Amino acid sequence: MNIRMIGFDLDGTLLTTDKILTERTKKALEAAADQGVVLVPATGRPLCGLPKELLALPFIKYAVTANGARILETKTEQVLSEMLISVEKAREILDIFSDYDTLRDVYYDGIGYSEKEKLVHIQDYVMTKAMGEYILNTRVPVESVEEKFETENRGTDKVQALFRYQTDKEEAWKRIRKVTGVEATGALENNIEVNAEGVHKGMALLKLGEIFGISREKIAAFGDGSNDTMMLKTVGMGVAMANAMPEVKKAADRLTDSNDEEGVARFIEKYILKTE
Repeated sequence: MNIRMIGFDLDGTLLTTDKILTERTKKALEAAADQGVVLVPATGRPLCGLPKELLALPFIKYAVTANGARILETKTEQVLSEMLISVEKAREILDIFSDYDTLRDVYYDGIGYSEKEKLVHIQDYVMTKAMGEYILNTRVPVESVEEKFETENRGTDKVQALFRYQTDKEEAWKRIRKVTGVEATGALENNIEVNAEGVHKGMALLKLGEIFGISREKIAAFGDGSNDTMMLKTVGMGVAMANAMPEVKKAADRLTDSNDEEGVARFIEKYILKTE
């Protein structure tokens, strides 16, 4: 495959379930970089949520964060592109989320803010210890997400909620689908992530491709969650993990092994790295 850029989701894709970046995966990324491939984390996380171990790799120079709302240079934190949810639309989404037992996040300038009281009870909103630790280590606690939002009074990268009860999430989904001007997805079974309309990881990767003169056909992407679906559909080669949601697998061109089986590394080694 003549792939010149690779975008990869983090949770459930590049990282193991325990949020580990394995040595084999690092070596596969390094080998691809040595052959001139541009490597781009493409995640729903804010910049502050990217693993330090990943950012320390010299060839990780760009990142797509908040599902494509913010594209930046990782070493300088210079923003190359941002597409924010308007104050009015974000307030409408937060009002819906507030009707349920949720842990809510708002993202500004690459930083996520969550309610202090809900963070104390993080175990009620996450399914694994590793995910709980990630959230606790990367969110700035505030007394009230709504107060933080009103104080900022400006567009936000993304609005997110983790639902304690699945029935609440399903009801909220129905209400959010009626809201115009937004893009709603999810990376986990119990969350809803809302961006501005038209924002997704695939769009952001194509923008980066334009900067580097890399055509769509030469861009590959790996993902597992609903917020990866459009990315896999948009790029030239979409690869779903074995642990991906059914709709993600349906959107993909190829499948690879699960994140715990180092599926990204295996695919890069087999199909992308050039051999003599």
